[in-house]
Amino acid sequence: MLRDRNLVPLSHQHQRVLALCVRLDRAIHAGPIDLESWQQEIHETFEREVCVHFEAEEKIVFPVAGQITKLQVVVAELRSEHEELRVLFAKAAQRDLRTEHLQQFVEKLARHIRKEERELFEGMQHEMDAERLAEIGAALDQALRAASRVCSMRKPR
Repeated sequence: MLRDRNLVPLSHQHQRVLALCVRLDRAIHAGPIDLESWQQEIHETFEREVCVHFEAEEKIVFPVAGQITKLQVVVAELRSEHEELRVLFAKAAQRDLRTEHLQQFVEKLARHIRKEERELFEGMQHEMDAERLAEIGAALDQALRAASRVCSMRKPR
């Protein structure tokens, strides 16, 4: 199904993070990796984009989608997965991931993104009218724009 334009900003973020997963998976299978560099990139991706993405989903998308009976289970699963993923992102920030954790990270994150795209977003598009999706889109636009201003004002470490 074609993605509703109101969910496209989140889908674009999904694509960028899936690209990280693909690159990391290829690196893991190619042989020894620079664990420090990958953990740095994972941490930077979280700080730059994923933390804002999770927050937008948790504050805007999940509450609305959770009102739809058919989506309640998937919303609960996605909330739980956010917590599991935050733990892995925090381990990367602390440089506490090992190679076997990186493979687990790639698999969990890619599976999570695909679940959001294939189950949550598809379900929302099927169950919600255009007006409701437009309301969600406007709220997401505002949240993501505000977050980008905050991120651009962060001081370098």
